[in-house]
Amino acid sequence: MSGERSEPQDTGGPARIRTTSECSMASDDGAASGFTGRRIFPTYFLADDKRQRTTSQTFMVASGLTAASPPKFVSLEEIMHAANGMRDMNLVHQIVVDENFRLEKAEPEANTVQKVIKDTMHKAFWDVLREELAEDPPCYNQAFVLLEEIKQGLFDLLLPQHTKIKQQISEVLDIPLIKQQAEKGILDFNYYANYIISFMAKMCAQVRDEKIQQLRETTDIIEVYKDILETIELMLLDMANFTLQMIKPDIINHSVELEREKFSKYLAVQPDGLQHTRNWLLRHIDTTKPVPNDVEYEKFIRDCSKKAFTSACIELLDWDRNLPYPETFVLDEDRLYDLQIRTFQLYAVATVLLVTLSNAGADLQSISAFKQSLKAHITILLQNVKNEKDLKGVLPNVAEQVLSDLKEAQQKYDLSGTSPENEAALKALIIDIAKEDHKIRGIVKQRVKDFYLDIIESATAAPQKVPTGLTAFQKELTGIAGQFLRIVSHNSTVFCIYYFDIIAAALPKPSST
Repeated sequence: MSGERSEPQDTGGPARIRTTSECSMASDDGAASGFTGRRIFPTYFLADDKRQRTTSQTFMVASGLTAASPPKFVSLEEIMHAANGMRDMNLVHQIVVDENFRLEKAEPEANTVQKVIKDTMHKAFWDVLREELAEDPPCYNQAFVLLEEIKQGLFDLLLPQHTKIKQQISEVLDIPLIKQQAEKGILDFNYYANYIISFMAKMCAQVRDEKIQQLRETTDIIEVYKDILETIELMLLDMANFTLQMIKPDIINHSVELEREKFSKYLAVQPDGLQHTRNWLLRHIDTTKPVPNDVEYEKFIRDCSKKAFTSACIELLDWDRNLPYPETFVLDEDRLYDLQIRTFQLYAVATVLLVTLSNAGADLQSISAFKQSLKAHITILLQNVKNEKDLKGVLPNVAEQVLSDLKEAQQKYDLSGTSPENEAALKALIIDIAKEDHKIRGIVKQRVKDFYLDIIESATAAPQKVPTGLTAFQKELTGIAGQFLRIVSHNSTVFCIYYFDIIAAALPKPSST
């Protein structure tokens, strides 16, 4: 680092990452790490950690320990060892499957006891500092604590080999010397603030330049030091994320072996650790169909496994959350649920838009600005919809908004208005979308699923054609499909050996020739 600017870089790879694997079912693509600050520096957490189960919850679900009658007794040591393995696997897994994974500053939830305590303690610290500096003569007890914290924060920004720079910092921020200056009444607190800011300006990423400039322009010494601490926290976070991006390729390269190893240890203490995976996978294959005698048996099983797996993955986008997920997807439950909600919202928004445009008249159908505005308004109204019940409750409001947009567009483009009868009919059509057997919604749903299936079945990274009638949703479709592909591809590479064995055991053996 040595005075040079190191900037965090986005080195996230493409959605599909090919690796050499034991089977040819799919490609690969792994988890997260926590980062804890020291003293009054913050704790860091995963960007999507709010939706993650705790380690113990994940393991309890994955291992089946919540069952009323476990099939055998296992020692506490075995359970803890497997639990730690699941935790380690989760750490690696999250980095691999989340293309935008990054560490973020942990903040307590608003209006919580933790938030109140933190804010109170921080306010008390700065209030004491302000009162001590206002005394005559000034008292610097709190200031010495603050300077020691900042000194350690600057050290944390350096690498171990930066001994000369650390020595320079120690010579300037020499606490015993500063105490002597305070005793003699010659301590210049602003001098040290300017030195620290100048050093930070050399070390920070370009994205923090504006923050550094604000520091230079702040005149209140208390606010200066408060902002210095906050900026050092951000710089530490920048460095952590930069380091993570640098080692991410290595993490990805080793993630498959690590996850397989940890999962095998989990299976060692769980007699039937693939029960839900087996049930889920076998729903998508005909186990009564005989194996042809004129084909290579292993290749046939491998092809059947791949076909059953990709079909079964699409089922995960309609998963009943009251049922346990396949054990091989336990680490992705929350990510899959998020994709499931976004896909459900996509079905609803697309259906409302198609129904509206088909009844709005040819003139409005050809106006791109109207379609984009209508889509945006529908999306906002449906952004909190998660299931059929939510959809049914909000569609009347959606219908009112659609009619309002129609009238506004007709006036704007000087088009003839819609009769009250047609308005009522359109409103009824939109409300009818809540029916689970709604034909247009069913068509949209099938086209979206077929698109996802084409994506994960594709042996290449070739572009896929956007489904007919859904070109307005290309961004949403590709965004969801890309994240889904990363999860499915990595899972396939890690667990393909188990899927192969499940299918091989379920299919009849070829007759002898």
